[in-house]
Amino acid sequence: MTVIESATVVNKPIEQVYTYLADLNNHQQLMPENIYNWTSTADEATFTIQNMAKLSIKIASRVENKELTAVPSEAAPFDIEMKWTVEDNGDGTTTARHILSADLNMMMKMLASGPLQKLVDHQTARLSEILK
Repeated sequence: MTVIESATVVNKPIEQVYTYLADLNNHQQLMPENIYNWTSTADEATFTIQNMAKLSIKIASRVENKELTAVPSEAAPFDIEMKWTVEDNGDGTTTARHILSADLNMMMKMLASGPLQKLVDHQTARLSEILK
């Protein structure tokens, strides 16, 4: 299993950060420009990654003010789990961590790990920008 993660500190209380992340409609704002054909509800999202694949995800679990996990809702090119965790820093800020776990063979790991790292880094950076 390949694990890719990125973290950021957001200048908002944990409840606000969790509430924002718990609604997949908000995740479109976190995506880079190479994501298109986005459709979503609070619990599911479908989108296309340019030059790669179409992906449909759904929330598999939510633990209020702690974490949420999304998994593919349709067949995906490989097994993948996307998890956001939030942690109260005790000073009105929140550490948000995006953890992507993917079952990649050696070839896919060489091709996809760089773009996947860019994706999680972009999403955490955008989260900090949006929730100023």
